[in-house]
Amino acid sequence: MSFKKTLFIVLFLVSFLNTKAQIFELGKVSIAELEEKEHPKDPSAVAAILFKKGKMSLEYTKSEGFVMITEVKTRIKIYKKEGYDWANQKVRYYLGNNSKENVSFTDAITYNLLDGKIEKTKLKSDGTFDETINRFWGQKKITMPNVKEGSVIEFQYTIRSLSIGMPREYSFQTTIPVNYSEYRTFIPQYFIYNANQKGFIFPKVTVEKKPKTIKFLDMESKQAGIASSNVNTSFYESTLEYEETRTTYLVENLPAMNEESFVNNIDNYTSSLVQELSMTQYPNQPLKPYSTDWKSVVKTIYEYDDFGPELDKTGYFEDDINALIKGLNTQEEKVAAIFNYVKSSVKWNDYYGYSCNDGVKKAYKDKTGNVAEINLMLTAMLRYAGINANPVLLSTRANGVALFPNRTAFDYVIAAVEIQDGLVLLDATEKYSLPNVLPLRDLNWFGRLIRKDRTSVEVDLTPKILSKEIINTSFVVNSNGVITGKVRKQLTDHEALYFRQKNLITSKDNYLEELENKNNAIEITDYVRENDLNLAKPILETYTFKDSKDFESINGKIYIAPLLFLSTKVNPFKQEVRAYPVDFGYPIENKYNIMIEIPEGYAVESLPVSMNIATPDNIGTYKYVIGATGNKIQISITSDITSAIVPADYYTALKEFFQKMIDKQNEKIVLKKV
Repeated sequence: MSFKKTLFIVLFLVSFLNTKAQIFELGKVSIAELEEKEHPKDPSAVAAILFKKGKMSLEYTKSEGFVMITEVKTRIKIYKKEGYDWANQKVRYYLGNNSKENVSFTDAITYNLLDGKIEKTKLKSDGTFDETINRFWGQKKITMPNVKEGSVIEFQYTIRSLSIGMPREYSFQTTIPVNYSEYRTFIPQYFIYNANQKGFIFPKVTVEKKPKTIKFLDMESKQAGIASSNVNTSFYESTLEYEETRTTYLVENLPAMNEESFVNNIDNYTSSLVQELSMTQYPNQPLKPYSTDWKSVVKTIYEYDDFGPELDKTGYFEDDINALIKGLNTQEEKVAAIFNYVKSSVKWNDYYGYSCNDGVKKAYKDKTGNVAEINLMLTAMLRYAGINANPVLLSTRANGVALFPNRTAFDYVIAAVEIQDGLVLLDATEKYSLPNVLPLRDLNWFGRLIRKDRTSVEVDLTPKILSKEIINTSFVVNSNGVITGKVRKQLTDHEALYFRQKNLITSKDNYLEELENKNNAIEITDYVRENDLNLAKPILETYTFKDSKDFESINGKIYIAPLLFLSTKVNPFKQEVRAYPVDFGYPIENKYNIMIEIPEGYAVESLPVSMNIATPDNIGTYKYVIGATGNKIQISITSDITSAIVPADYYTALKEFFQKMIDKQNEKIVLKKV
């Protein structure tokens, strides 16, 4: 090979490598990036992360010891107006006195293409915000300037934390495509972290160990003599040497994580890295383990001053509870009385967490408290009444499934009463809840029950009893195109809880307007609702209706679908394949009993065929029975989803099952003139 050819190849490779390096450094936005009109692999994307580079290191200072520094650099392309939200960024930080964190944004610039040239707009102070979320957390926010369709934005944020136990979770994947994501950790030999990966796309991991030396300039002062005021100061250099483990996690071309129906929290299945300090071993000191399994995690939490000791406080409520349970003989009566008392006496302030803010005594006095104060108070009252009650730690759906043992996996606590047949779960933050009917936020796979002796057991939070929606309807089909009838609807358990949460805060007029609109603009009269606040009974709704839009007349024949406006039109499952479970929240039964009176002068020409289908393992079952006698048609439809959480392996079968149900619901009865 000639010298010229060799030189050309070398120069080309250098140029290529420099180009690649520029792509992943802030301040090196290219015209090609600004000219790009759509994402090459996902044209529907409203924005894309062109690159994201994270770095977590532990840096030593003589005054503070090891400090955790987290740096994240990001470049984002905005394709459409719907992607403007990506110009708003926020990072939370801890406000605790002993481990307060500091967050700063730097290098925040918006790039646009103006007359073929790159225009830069830097973030100014009026686009930076600092706010307090609660007594524990603050939040730094930025709003990038001059953002348009086609803009490229980039920024860096740095978190400086004295708490080194739980590094921030690093997400490789998000709701928009990610072209390149890299995360590097620099861990001194004194620390061992557990690293757990979530999601279905795993990064390439490389590890290397390097020696590291830190030099310090120390000062030593000596007085010249006893009677002298002169002080001699000398400086000398000291060093700290240790081995550092450098780990790189790298992934490219990640697709957007798209939301679909029946997903509890998409973050559970998004490619990310979760780390927690497992143990430390400083020079000349024994190995010190931290939380390495669920039992040690919950034991640690129980012994926190704002958790376990709060359960032992009883003096503030004893007289009230004595009066409340006087004359009650059974455990069930006492549990119900105390549960309802706490629900009605102390209002939830919407703060999550398993730690008390101001303590149970103050919450009881002020009649308001956070989750921990209310449910630890409930547990203490039940124990005082002689009931075997214990707290249950859990992670809410918004917090994600607690997949790996760590102290921040939980963000909530409820109460549990142990009985011979199992557990009765109670959450007194929700005024419409019942024993074992928890709000949806609590229904997140499993929790951890802790007893007084610090032992713990896993608790299945998934409901097993079918919540029911039962609808009885009868209607008359008139030949003039109007259908008139009556509906009686009954809701039990979680279906009733969800209805109360959503609708009891709405005025009756607004509710009826919404009900009419979502049911194909029917006209509703004579509306009656029962048992709004009688939680032991199901919600009951009755109303009469007039429907002129679910009637079809063609060539003298009448076509109607038996469920009218109650039928489902669109399959909630749209993806071809799905890698994560289908989460219905709770098992459910939908039952319809329908009686139809056909108009005089007409007879049944054809009816849908009865059908009985089921998914593998009877996760879903559907039974459709129809018959006609004289001028009456009777239909009975029952569909059951027997499992709250359905593994992804069943997705295709479940999608087909739903489509068959929907198709059957919308099959028409055909009436002909006689």
